[in-house]
Amino acid sequence: MPSADRRLEPRRKPRQARAELTRERILTAAAHVFTEHGYAAGTTNRIAERARVSIGSLYQYFPNKDSILAALLIQHVDRGGWPGFEELDLAPGTLGALVRALVRDAVDHHRDDPRLLRLMIEEAAASQDLLDAVRRHGELRTGQVREVLERHPDVRVGDPGLAADLVLFTVEMNTHKFMAAPGGTAVEVFEEELVAMVTRYLRG
Repeated sequence: MPSADRRLEPRRKPRQARAELTRERILTAAAHVFTEHGYAAGTTNRIAERARVSIGSLYQYFPNKDSILAALLIQHVDRGGWPGFEELDLAPGTLGALVRALVRDAVDHHRDDPRLLRLMIEEAAASQDLLDAVRRHGELRTGQVREVLERHPDVRVGDPGLAADLVLFTVEMNTHKFMAAPGGTAVEVFEEELVAMVTRYLRG
């Protein structure tokens, strides 16, 4: 894992609702500006103008546009656990549907504007907050997937912990890459192929 770039650390952590709303407004504006103008032309002045805040106010929260992009990526990464995890059907014969639920959750999360997603992949540097978010997200979701693999009767893997890591990496990285640049392939086709591949692996 790369080391953190201290230049990306936010200058001010919002402690009040109003400050949090201002920070969120800046991030929302930045997403629009980066998508419309690209990263090189997506200046802090344009972001401040779009957010309807002064450039001085923007700099109270973020030292530069790199730190704004890092914060956007943190929002993208740190999305919590697997929705519906506790209600999953673990009866025999449901493994395909379970894998589909995992893949579809990843696909749905990556339905953001592909230009912004591609920009985050290509341009965002590693802040400590981002590294922490990646670790948090990975630990939570890996634990959930491992628990499902340990309990499902159709799973035939030697090490559920290792399998959970492999499955999550495969699903998340391939989905991230595909949704950023889908080309001419329909998302439904991508989903079917990824579900089939992961299901075959888990069945042994």
